Amino acid sequence: MTWQAVQGHDEVIEQFRRALGRGRLASTFLFAGPAGIGKRLFAERLAQALLCPYAGAELNPCGRCDSCVQASSHTHPDLIIIEKPPEKSDIPVSLLIGDKEHRMREGLCHDIALKPFMGGRKIAIIDDADHLNEEGANCLLKTLEEPPPNSVLILIGTSPERQLPTIRSRAQLIRFRPLDPAAVAEILLARGLAADAAEAERLAGISEGSIERAVALADEDLWAFRSTLLEALAAPQFASVQLAASLVPFVETAGKEAQPRRARARQLIGFAVEFHRQLLRVRAGADPLGDDELRRYVLQAANKQPGDAETAADCIERSLEALNHVDRNAHQTTLLECWLDDLARILSGQPVASYGGM
Repeated sequence: MTWQAVQGHDEVIEQFRRALGRGRLASTFLFAGPAGIGKRLFAERLAQALLCPYAGAELNPCGRCDSCVQASSHTHPDLIIIEKPPEKSDIPVSLLIGDKEHRMREGLCHDIALKPFMGGRKIAIIDDADHLNEEGANCLLKTLEEPPPNSVLILIGTSPERQLPTIRSRAQLIRFRPLDPAAVAEILLARGLAADAAEAERLAGISEGSIERAVALADEDLWAFRSTLLEALAAPQFASVQLAASLVPFVETAGKEAQPRRARARQLIGFAVEFHRQLLRVRAGADPLGDDELRRYVLQAANKQPGDAETAADCIERSLEALNHVDRNAHQTTLLECWLDDLARILSGQPVASYGGM
């Protein structure tokens, strides 16, 4: 478990080395960047380096001592990691402050305040910080305002805008860039996520720098439906009812559980976001980016669909609102049908009552 496994984020590593060398390591960090680019892996490697007694100012963990081995296996007594359970829409408050019978006697806020057991620090990682609700964020407030001595708290999310002000104002923002396509291809091959170099390169080219996206796009059924979605989005007259009739059942075929269905809904809405982003580029006078099929449909829409750059921007905004609702316990069929209906209204110049009114 060394930095060699962390690809594409050398600048962030150096940023932490400089801060530690100056003795100015913050107590709370917000790691922000697209999903699937290695933020969680980076946080775990950083925790290992900060806990290793032999790492030094260069943050090079030895990888062999008891601390490194336990950090690698997530059994280190001074390392706390919490994440949103798959079946939940938010991070449960009980993970932060204990359940009702053990309030402030269990949970992250209690554990990080304890004296370090093995080394000089306590480190906590909150993955899926986008799913901290207002109650959860408020539970963290005292820990953020008065961080325990020698503690480091790392929150991992996709964007600062998805964090509540109580989090944003008290955390040092660390931005992570998407991975280079060559790095994505190398990781896919190394992890056995692509059959061969050719498939790894193809998936890397459409991954937008995300391993998670690359793996999702390896699903042939999803890739085939993407063509159907792009064709519908690029049509001169957007047929929202007909598209919903095929899109909703396709989402339901992802599985009986809510989590895979939500994941598929996110993927499809994400395809629409990217389509309209490229359409916005074209209507602003730039060339579209992306794979050949995406560019072809974007240019078709630019030539045959009514609307301007503002129309494309409104479609992006409405789609991003839909993405935010996917994990908020909104009724999925209603959510998707309303989203598509609103896109049709925007494209036809009709008013949309409220982007957030699901």
